[in-house]
Amino acid sequence: MRVYEKRLDISKHVADLQKQNKTIGFVPTMGALHRGHLALVQKALSENQVVIVNIFVNPTQFNNSEDLVNYPRTLETDIKLLSNVSSEIIVFTPSAKEVYGAQVESITYDFKGLEREMEGKYRPGHFDGVGTVLKHLFTIVTPTRAYFGEKDFQQLQIVKQLVVIEKMAVKIIGCPIYREESGLALSSRNKRLNQKQLSESPLIYKILKQVKEDFGTKSVTTLNKWVSEQFENNDTLELEYFEIAKTSNLKSIKRKQENIKYRAFIAVFAGEVRLIDNIALN
Repeated sequence: MRVYEKRLDISKHVADLQKQNKTIGFVPTMGALHRGHLALVQKALSENQVVIVNIFVNPTQFNNSEDLVNYPRTLETDIKLLSNVSSEIIVFTPSAKEVYGAQVESITYDFKGLEREMEGKYRPGHFDGVGTVLKHLFTIVTPTRAYFGEKDFQQLQIVKQLVVIEKMAVKIIGCPIYREESGLALSSRNKRLNQKQLSESPLIYKILKQVKEDFGTKSVTTLNKWVSEQFENNDTLELEYFEIAKTSNLKSIKRKQENIKYRAFIAVFAGEVRLIDNIALN
């Protein structure tokens, strides 16, 4: 397995691959890999001749410095997990300086309002950081396709918009949410949950499934109220937001309309650990 730390080294290797007309699948991650990441990698392997996995905890997308400090870093374990999937995977583990240069700062983007909804309201500057790091990584790796999980559905839509803004040739592939048997969406942050939090967090997906079931017969106001009530007396989970939004522009709604697709989005705190999830409603 090849592991690169320097942008010039991996760029040179990629250029050699592209001279051979090889397709390159790219899976950008912040490490602490789990089965959801590995599913993205396997999807990339099935659709490309070469797969590059990036492991880089991006400082510019954390609006909470404590979250950045506490984010799990398990590089040796991550590389071992990837080698068990395929010894042919290329791993890129750069420093912030290798990605950003001397100035580690975000570009300010206009993602047509996508960045102001949901996560954007509660995590100022987050999507500028996401857009900036991916601009740099796509420039370094120049992939044919890049793979993202739908757990971060808002991010997925923003990445698609980023590619349009920056006029990049990479095709963005969204992949289904990978879940524990309990229904809890897999996340690197799950490693920070204690046993009680881990046992109660599946409530999040249980609520989303009930909203999906009731969406055809109950109003948005009724559903919003019901979701809030599920957390009122819960001493383990605290609701940050729940929104039903149009899939196309992620704007939250008060009333449903026919022939429009909707998703439900939720963010919940389990202690200091922030968990997000979403589900297609129709």
